Amino acid sequence: MAQISRSIARALNLNEDLTEAVALAHDLGHAPFGHKGQDILHGLMKEYGGFEHNTQSFRIITVIEHRYPDFPGLNLSYEVREAVAKKGHRQAEPLKAEFEKTPNPSLEGQVVDISDPITYTTHDLDDGIINGTITAEMLEGCEFWQEGLAKVISGHPGLRGKILNYQVIRHIINEQVTDLIENTARNIRESNPSSMDDIRMSAAKTCSFSPPIKEKHNRLKKFLQQNMYEHYRVKRMEDKAREVIEKLFYRFLESPELLPANVAAHFIREKGNNNEKRIVCDYIAGMTDRYALDEYDKIFNPRSRV
Repeated sequence: MAQISRSIARALNLNEDLTEAVALAHDLGHAPFGHKGQDILHGLMKEYGGFEHNTQSFRIITVIEHRYPDFPGLNLSYEVREAVAKKGHRQAEPLKAEFEKTPNPSLEGQVVDISDPITYTTHDLDDGIINGTITAEMLEGCEFWQEGLAKVISGHPGLRGKILNYQVIRHIINEQVTDLIENTARNIRESNPSSMDDIRMSAAKTCSFSPPIKEKHNRLKKFLQQNMYEHYRVKRMEDKAREVIEKLFYRFLESPELLPANVAAHFIREKGNNNEKRIVCDYIAGMTDRYALDEYDKIFNPRSRV
């Protein structure tokens, strides 16, 4: 995603370093097991402010990470913090108050915002094909795939297997990125902004797809929802995710001594402020899928090494 974002920023003569910094920071708040993990943690924290991964990313860079003696968070620029604060769903958060006066982030922030779905849709499509969740028959109903397949085969008639799939995915990414660059450049020419504040105050996003590609992009999302995200194997993993996250959450609340020493110390300090649930939530949200499964195994499996 950072690579795609930076390529778009370069083509549009934007700040590539800022774009990459935002891209690398934007998903720090993702819980284990993706969006399902987010939903599970939100349910557990519903009466305590909820949980949303974009807001969690902002909390990580401004509060949770502690690298300096005089202030919490990381020493990031206004523009990086602004772009992370305005990413995705806008959960109410007092920490974001300084960014509420403008509806949009900088162009660099907008590039990252739209590069995200370009990346995860094509990545998920590729994953689904590789693991067999998405079949050749299903792909007949995917417009982006069929167009890319025809284009690749026309140039390489004998291409088969993995390399063919890689090239079709590459074509799908390229078509979206090319359109995004061209349409955004057109929007800039037509709106003729005199400053970044004009971009921030615009009623519509400056960085956007053309209507035809936006429609195709949305149909790809719908295809993945029907054929990938609702697949029974995905649903089985989501069920396991609920068991893992909920059991860890309640066990850590009941027995904070099971937490790592630094987290347990923080838990004890915040207990009087009734923030212990947020401490546990933050700890679990910072796990990868593998780490969450390992923690579950260490705590609930008597034979596992701790």
